[in-house]
Amino acid sequence: SYQIGKRGTVTEAAGFDPEADAQRLRGAMKGTGTDEAAVTEVLSHRTIAQRQRIKEVFKQAVGKDLADELSSELSGNFRSVVLGLLMLPPVYDAYELKYAMKGAGTEEAALIDILASRSNAEVKAINAFYKKEYGKSLEDAVCGDTSGMFQRVLVSLLTEIYEAGEARWGTDEVKFLTVLCVRNQKHLLRVFEEYKKISGREIEDSIKREMSGCLEDVFLAIVKCIRNKPAFFAERLYKSMKGLGTTDSVLIRIMVARAEIDMLDIKAEFLKMYGKTLHSFIKGDTSGDYRKILLELCGGE
Repeated sequence: SYQIGKRGTVTEAAGFDPEADAQRLRGAMKGTGTDEAAVTEVLSHRTIAQRQRIKEVFKQAVGKDLADELSSELSGNFRSVVLGLLMLPPVYDAYELKYAMKGAGTEEAALIDILASRSNAEVKAINAFYKKEYGKSLEDAVCGDTSGMFQRVLVSLLTEIYEAGEARWGTDEVKFLTVLCVRNQKHLLRVFEEYKKISGREIEDSIKREMSGCLEDVFLAIVKCIRNKPAFFAERLYKSMKGLGTTDSVLIRIMVARAEIDMLDIKAEFLKMYGKTLHSFIKGDTSGDYRKILLELCGGE
């Protein structure tokens, strides 16, 4: 089972009728071209649980897999959003991790975003699905695709470390590692306070001074997620859209994964941090059906 928060923009559709929804989606794919508006209207206003019911009913009625059908009808970023919405959370995360490690080069951002922000229970579910679906453990995949200290951090995030032991602070990254990978928020917030008392600076500043590259990114992500997870996602969204070009993979992953959990909080943090609404940013940075579905997931201004 996956935890769904009370702070999502996507909530249960009242008077939910999976049969009608399945027929509507079937109709949207009939003939030439696809009725993207219908696809958006149905899928962005149903919860993950409701979408699973639609998939079951579609399979019974049509004898085909809804995701496969939509996959062959749609394209580009819009397709990526739609397919993400049809997956259960650990399945989507596992898929994104797998995709991040495909081919030449690794999309480290995906590994960092997912592994630094998910709870122990969520990571367990991702691990289980990954093994079942891809025939090898996520740990093996990560080890085959990353190296050095960055690899050690990711593996620690994948395997639960409960006891931090005594944290003796130093520039020693291993100490950062043993402390930060204990996913106990209350404990860690106290550690951060203590650290500030002893060293006279915030832990984020030390990380920035002493590390660089992926290692710095992953440690900062862990700290930010512990302090304020919605703010972490708000910053990731902002950076995915500001400046030249849009990092669509990041934008899609966060909008799909958080829509039902804490999107209301992410929007509030975004406004507080940047003085503009997430809605206006997405609107100015995307176009077409892709923009429409993202704005539905974002909810109103």
